[in-house]
Amino acid sequence: MHALSVLLKPRTAPRWPLLKFRTAPRWHFLFLLFCLLPGALFSQKVVADNYPSPETSFVATPVPDSIWNRMQGRSYRKNPHILREDLRYLQLLHVDLQGNVRQGQMICNRAIADDLTEIFRSLYEARYPIERIQLADDFEANDERQMQANNTSCFCYRVVSGSKKLSAHARGLAVDINPLYNPCVRRRTDGSVLVQPSNARTYVNRSTSFPCKITTEDLAYRLFISHGFEWGGAWRSLKDYQHFEKKMAGRR
Repeated sequence: MHALSVLLKPRTAPRWPLLKFRTAPRWHFLFLLFCLLPGALFSQKVVADNYPSPETSFVATPVPDSIWNRMQGRSYRKNPHILREDLRYLQLLHVDLQGNVRQGQMICNRAIADDLTEIFRSLYEARYPIERIQLADDFEANDERQMQANNTSCFCYRVVSGSKKLSAHARGLAVDINPLYNPCVRRRTDGSVLVQPSNARTYVNRSTSFPCKITTEDLAYRLFISHGFEWGGAWRSLKDYQHFEKKMAGRR
């Protein structure tokens, strides 16, 4: 009977598996934290170490061979007005529309290189939003394409749209800032309105509120004007809200 009772008596589970079940998540959490925290800190350090420094980013140098070769047949064509030694290559940090820091590239006339490095450094320090700053060659030097992509740029050897007149961009003396949100608006003789880029009609009405709109109160406007540039948004014959240009007497 005693043996049968022993056989029939329900077994009780030992307590240690229950304790293990209750405490495992806590120990797992501590273990994972111990393993992952150093890695997370190390990852942040790597990002910080590789982060472009403002001291090394806002610089103007002669155009490197690799960049010059890319420009041939695109943003640069052989001409009597502007030579390689007239141009400078800029590396510029900027904050994009999502708040991320980006490394930008720009070609400009050497006469305004110092102006631009100072202006873009101030814009960066103020976290002024600029979607992208890429070379015109990334868009095959197609002005409409880079404006539609909201690309901020300077040099591109070309004539003014709809004319035979050499553009200030062809001399590297003009900068277009966030062109999608600040289009060029021209009224034709037949009364129709030409908007460049073509996908920017939403931003022609300057009385409405939207991001990246350049006005006389805007930081970009104030910085460019203080450095002696004129703003296309103040022109009477047309309104080129993206455009800042510096007149340089005696330049080829």
